[in-house]
Amino acid sequence: MSERLLVTFNAGSSTVKIGLFALTEAGPKRVGKGVIDFREPPLRFRLIEGPDTFDIALEAQPGDPLDSVLGEAFRRLSWHFDLGSIVAMGHRIVHGGDSFAGPVRVDDAVLEALEALVPLAPLHQPQGLGLIRAIRRLRPELPQTASFDTAFHRTHADIVRRFALPRAMHDQGIKRYGFHGLSYRFIAGELARGEPALAKGRVVVAHLGSGASLCGLEGGISRDTSMGFSALDGIPMATRCGALDPGVLLHLLAKGYDAGRLEDLLYRRSGLLGVSGISADSRDLIDSDRPEAREALDLFCFRITGEIGRLAVTLGGLDAIVFTAGIGEHQPPIRAAVAERLRWLGLELDEAANAANATRINRADARVAAFVIPTDEEAVIAEDALAVMKPDGWVI
Repeated sequence: MSERLLVTFNAGSSTVKIGLFALTEAGPKRVGKGVIDFREPPLRFRLIEGPDTFDIALEAQPGDPLDSVLGEAFRRLSWHFDLGSIVAMGHRIVHGGDSFAGPVRVDDAVLEALEALVPLAPLHQPQGLGLIRAIRRLRPELPQTASFDTAFHRTHADIVRRFALPRAMHDQGIKRYGFHGLSYRFIAGELARGEPALAKGRVVVAHLGSGASLCGLEGGISRDTSMGFSALDGIPMATRCGALDPGVLLHLLAKGYDAGRLEDLLYRRSGLLGVSGISADSRDLIDSDRPEAREALDLFCFRITGEIGRLAVTLGGLDAIVFTAGIGEHQPPIRAAVAERLRWLGLELDEAANAANATRINRADARVAAFVIPTDEEAVIAEDALAVMKPDGWVI
């Protein structure tokens, strides 16, 4: 009999990461990992972990129904995995608002509540909900679960969550929520296992990827984060602006921008791409000798260090920094530039360890420890799905 499988979906703004986990007595065990890339035609599907690997172009086109894309991806996966043994699907949902403090099984009421939050995460929420609906049509017999990025930050004090706006607006949901919570949960757990003493202290985690944010942890609990009401806030990202003076928006509205044009500007044409005019990919900018590329990276690192300083104020000090996600895990020049600006705070990197992407990269005499820890949001989704489904009689 085939192992029972649990499949996870981690929907970003332009890619979907797929995890395949065998259900074992020790818990979910990863047996496969794939990525569907929606950024440009032809759509690509890569299996980067599993009994075999591949990188293929899909027949489905950008804009095709997700049913078609997933159906084709599942057919490809069926050559390597027994998809008849799938027992559940788990999803990362970016925004859970104030309604969802933990993972849930998806039903019609949950879907309706999550649909209402689309305006708060217009790049990510529709993709996640679209996947749930597509799987309902393709595999209606399978239960589905949702894990929420915002849930990890429900521990913030009211003063951290509040904007200086009329109280009625806060009560209506206009407040700071925070994102990348599944990543921060995973890092908090890894740090507790590997560095239990430091994990009890004050740690800033820098989730630096295409989407990027930072989180201040105290004893593994989120106390503050750089993103707020939306996934636009905080530091500049690949194509998103980060924190912006609201007066800029008033100015652009007066010049004739409407909501759709503003959304396109702030989500898709700003950040590293907007400042450099070259690329949204920091690797391209590191390799470029153009001054615009250097300026974009300098601004990125400058804003990261400013946010670390702000989070250190919330925490009342700083014991360690963790770099994670694509840029944080794989780009030593970015980590070095951040550390150089934080030398006054006691962060000094070991050059060789940093260049090697070692787990611990601070100098032995540094006051602030520094780590590179790979994140795994899909593992958190799988654990959540298992926790949600066990009350329904699941036996591992």
